Amino acid sequence: MDKGNLLCADCAEMELLMEELFAGNSDRITRAYFDSLLLEMRHIDGRIPDTTFCLYGKTFDTPIMTAALSHLDHLRPDSMAELARGAAMAKAVNWVGMGEKEELEKITKVPSQTIKIIKPYADNQMIFDKIAHAEKCGCLAVGIDIDHAFDSAGQYDNIHGHAMSSKSLEELKEFASSTSLPFIVKGVLSERDAYQCLSAGARGIVVSHHHGIMDYAIPPLMILPDILRAVNREIPVFVDCGIASGMDAFKALALGATAVCTGRAVMPSLKENGAEGVRDVLLAMTGQLKGVMAKTGCYDLGHMDATVLRRRTF
Repeated sequence: MDKGNLLCADCAEMELLMEELFAGNSDRITRAYFDSLLLEMRHIDGRIPDTTFCLYGKTFDTPIMTAALSHLDHLRPDSMAELARGAAMAKAVNWVGMGEKEELEKITKVPSQTIKIIKPYADNQMIFDKIAHAEKCGCLAVGIDIDHAFDSAGQYDNIHGHAMSSKSLEELKEFASSTSLPFIVKGVLSERDAYQCLSAGARGIVVSHHHGIMDYAIPPLMILPDILRAVNREIPVFVDCGIASGMDAFKALALGATAVCTGRAVMPSLKENGAEGVRDVLLAMTGQLKGVMAKTGCYDLGHMDATVLRRRTF
């Protein structure tokens, strides 16, 4: 590499470092919040923990799911299908984000229990078509990603050449009522939106700031208890962003999350070892989760206990 390219590489690394150190970086804030939560140990009357998890009529071995990733072909060929196969091997739920219909057909032929999340396209007919296609493919559920409507300058976003737009409560109702599949709204980070989603007929929400799509976004775990109260625990509430270990998953589940999504934690293993790498990461994280459950007296997902958590004050 010549000197000019080395300087460019150094500049890129410096920009990335500065972004990570920026006080308002939402991913950094989220990580700090995870790490501020400490745990009690409770060993008397302990049991071997069970992470069996039921969702929309299906049973899974773990509440740790893949995130709604997309455009991963830079990692390896057919990466999204490999991701789905890895999740299926771990008996976990697979999520998928933006992608063409042919890709979803490959994913659902694995077979995998897949939840399809659709971008908030300005053209609502595209959304209806993708909902219908997800149902035809036999997806476990389908949903929309509401937090990708605007760009950082407050204009409607454009993603891979597709115009986006914000969606009204009435539009969400129309999307939810257009399918027999459970309809999920991703990108909820307020009590207000959570309540609106319930009103729209959503059968699940994902608490997420989309990997720091807005600076100074509240950490998902900080707002999670308020969101659970807003929906009165009537629908599944999933947590996305920053789930990097079984310990992170435990903290979200103890606070009341139904299940969690992990994305960046599986990507290096997906690149290196394909489906088997994804399986191994999900199994390892589930093992970590079981270890923490055993040491805190939370012997199954129906007996998770937020009182084992304490905020660090020192």
